[in-house]
Amino acid sequence: MQKDYLFLAIRSLKPSSQFTYEEQDYSSIKWDVLEGEAPTQAEIDAAIEQVKIDEAQAEAAKAADKAALLAKLGITA
Repeated sequence: MQKDYLFLAIRSLKPSSQFTYEEQDYSSIKWDVLEGEAPTQAEIDAAIEQVKIDEAQAEAAKAADKAALLAKLGITA
């Protein structure tokens, strides 16, 4: 299952907004509830990249924690 990065990016920029869209398409976003201005395509693209970076960092931290636990237990590959 592919992650919905558009949704995650919008949530990171406008957490209280309510919206719909079709097929991961910025131009199809319909804002039902929006405080302030709608994010631009560039802002959403940047937020998508940040979400991906945060996700990769979280995965790396999880892997490091797992490796540290295994090492502490004396288990090696």
